[in-house]
Amino acid sequence: MIDARHRNTALLAAGCFFMEYLDGTIVSTSAPRMGPALGVAPAAIGLVVTAYLVTLAVLIPLSGWLVARFGARRVFLTAIAVFTTASLGCALSDSLGQLVAMRVLQGAGGAMMVPVGRLMVVSGAEKTDIPRLVAYVVWPGLLAPVLAPLLGGLITTHADWRWLFLINIPLGAIAFTVATRLLPALPPTTTAPPLDRPGALLTSTGLGALTWTAHLLSRPGPLGSAPPAVAVLSAVLLTAAVVHLRRTAHPLVDLRTLRTRTFRASVGGGTLFWIVVSAVPFMLPLLFQDAFGWSAVKSGAVVLWVFVGNIAIKPLANRLLNRFGFRPLLLAATVGVALSTAACALFTAGTPVALIAVVAVISGAARSLGLTCYQVIAFADLPQERVAHASTLQATTQQAAAGLGVAAATVALRAGGPLGEHLTGSPAGPVTVHAVAFCLIALVTLGAVAGALRLPRGAGDAVRRPAPRRQRAGVTG
Repeated sequence: MIDARHRNTALLAAGCFFMEYLDGTIVSTSAPRMGPALGVAPAAIGLVVTAYLVTLAVLIPLSGWLVARFGARRVFLTAIAVFTTASLGCALSDSLGQLVAMRVLQGAGGAMMVPVGRLMVVSGAEKTDIPRLVAYVVWPGLLAPVLAPLLGGLITTHADWRWLFLINIPLGAIAFTVATRLLPALPPTTTAPPLDRPGALLTSTGLGALTWTAHLLSRPGPLGSAPPAVAVLSAVLLTAAVVHLRRTAHPLVDLRTLRTRTFRASVGGGTLFWIVVSAVPFMLPLLFQDAFGWSAVKSGAVVLWVFVGNIAIKPLANRLLNRFGFRPLLLAATVGVALSTAACALFTAGTPVALIAVVAVISGAARSLGLTCYQVIAFADLPQERVAHASTLQATTQQAAAGLGVAAATVALRAGGPLGEHLTGSPAGPVTVHAVAFCLIALVTLGAVAGALRLPRGAGDAVRRPAPRRQRAGVTG
């Protein structure tokens, strides 16, 4: 049974996650205003986004060790304080260098909030309570990328870009106050192992290089030789990290958690699913604004229908999970995302907005259902002593997938031109380019579909609450 403190902790974590996720995406919409204000080209603002994402990728793997060393409460409070203070620093920045430095500090705070918050929610919870608890913390990852285009468009149209960061100040102050009163002042529950310095170095630099590769791929203009070189460096570092983590006595991240089939399915299929979930809200505003000529506000308002689908399915998610189980729902969700993403390829400037909204609602419902299942099944069969490592590994792969989603969308859009020209026999216009790109992104989801098909029928049943069988009328005991 979930008590009030546990439920409120989940809501607190959800609020902090929302701040972290939103700040990872909202800045992109304000580049045209921020660039001239800071005396640089709008394209240079991409470094502001990348500095934040790279810092998250580099520091998230350290979160598990920090919790073991200092305790979840202390780390979480520190993370909120650092994130909020850095947000103020971002708003007060007068140059690109200052803003990038503050974004690095902000990313350091965000890197602690996500895995530590999730760990506080699932640690010590009954298996059958995990679906309801996770439901509280899934929606920020769904809402933030969808809300960012609209909120960013409104702020850049009607206010100063600094409000992108100033809105975090009251939210952070409230979160810190609530966390201080809500979270018990307990000492660390385990004896912290020695810090795995080689593992930290290899993992953090490898993930940082991977995120930087995504940034290079997302930049306009010719790719050049830098993206392949950094990608190879990232692959070498991450391969060396995996070899080290599997052999060392006290690994920074315990890869033995991947021996649990349901957790492995969550990381593998969930990563592919998250890439598509991150790519589509990035691509839709580009289609509406660049190809259809819509305003940023109108574009953001239509994309918001994705969130309507998220909300509509949320009250039913746990009931559906208890009724059908993980495998059927993951199949429905992954196929639904694949089809709704491919359907975006059929949009034209003459497509009724109502029809676009219907597809967005279907996409949002499938996204919400899929991410809820992936987040819950991750902890279904894990023993309690491995939950901390699992939370760190899941947060790490999720953050990497979010960054790769934008990179995958950019690569798909780059490929849309030549592929569209090949298919049509004439130079591809913006609508054709985006249509091809949506089809390519939809193909990524098929990997998640294949992963769901490989799950056994009873996978994750430990966290389900099967509905009691109805007694037959007229039958006595």
